[in-house]
Amino acid sequence: MTSYQEVLDWMFVQLPMYQKEGKTAFKKDLTNIIALSKELDFPENKFKSIHVGGTNGKGSTSHMLASILQEAGYKVGLYTSPHLKNFTERIRINGIEISKEKVIGFIQKNNKFLKEQRLSFFEMTVGMAFDYFAEEKVDIAIIEVGLGGRLDSTNILKPEVSVITNIGLDHTQFLGETLKEIAFEKAGIIKENTRVIIGERQKNIEQVFIDVSAKKNAPISFASDNNKKYKTDLLGDYQIHNSTTALETINNLKGFDVSEESIEKGLLKVVLNTRLKGRWQVLQKSPKIICDTAHNKEGLFYVLNQLQKEKHNKLHIVLGVVSDKKLEDILPLFPENAVYFFCKPDISRGLNENILRDSAKEYGLIGDSFSSVNQAYIKAKENLNDKDVLYIGGSTFVVAEII
Repeated sequence: MTSYQEVLDWMFVQLPMYQKEGKTAFKKDLTNIIALSKELDFPENKFKSIHVGGTNGKGSTSHMLASILQEAGYKVGLYTSPHLKNFTERIRINGIEISKEKVIGFIQKNNKFLKEQRLSFFEMTVGMAFDYFAEEKVDIAIIEVGLGGRLDSTNILKPEVSVITNIGLDHTQFLGETLKEIAFEKAGIIKENTRVIIGERQKNIEQVFIDVSAKKNAPISFASDNNKKYKTDLLGDYQIHNSTTALETINNLKGFDVSEESIEKGLLKVVLNTRLKGRWQVLQKSPKIICDTAHNKEGLFYVLNQLQKEKHNKLHIVLGVVSDKKLEDILPLFPENAVYFFCKPDISRGLNENILRDSAKEYGLIGDSFSSVNQAYIKAKENLNDKDVLYIGGSTFVVAEII
């Protein structure tokens, strides 16, 4: 493998990747990532970090934290997943993506070990990120949990602060069928004697976090108890929760000098500093076209409430989902007073557009089906008048195909 494309093809196809394959790529222990860490001489111990988990908002919160710390003058690593357009989006320093040459170099250097150990796509990507941040001597890295927490490959970190934004019913086939079961999995990132920030108080599950933090002697605070609010350039009503969580995290981060001005500027320059995309992103103003990566019940609740507040003559929605999504949880959230363009995202896990259309019809959501996101998007735009609104969403992979 000598070219970037050859390396990506090998990573994406030869080894399991959860985003594309689903359950078969999910590993139930940390054996592989621990072995890789040892092979790389434990890079995660060579930089300070903040570990961010949760069901919704962990990506936005991670980007907010990175932006604030960049404004404070620090060299900041940022690891997030999945990517929208390019693999290199997952690993950044001060908003700059890892180079293709670095990706090639890591895979070439460690290829024998990666093959023998049969690492998953996600495991090798985490190892690549940690190795890169150590090599580049970042002051701190913001590391987003991939899936769950307790068994996620990122959970070999010993962070300065652990963050759990909130808990919702997502990935139940891996994490449990109840909020308490999922909360327990997310609480797995809480470390001994390490501050933990919980983004939102949720009465039926907050005791899970209190109990785990008590066992681990980890000081705990709930960001939603703080009434101080800041403006952010990330659009979307739900971002107020994420900014409050980011603020509480910064306030509990020891050893870093972060001024009030850095907090204010950082929250107002998240997109500029980190290149974040896909969160209530306005692609066009007239007629207005909006996309958002919200894909589960809790995330869609906020987004669709905000969508209904948009002034419009007619609402158009391009909608696609993955096949393991519980349609009975999300379809009732969508408005009946819209014209739908059902589509299948271009991954093996994408739900057939006709199945989605027929299921949506049971909830009064009417529209045509299209075999690709692009076809649905083109057709939707053909029907737009100046005062209409078009929303694209339902899955990260739908948004990735149109931005």
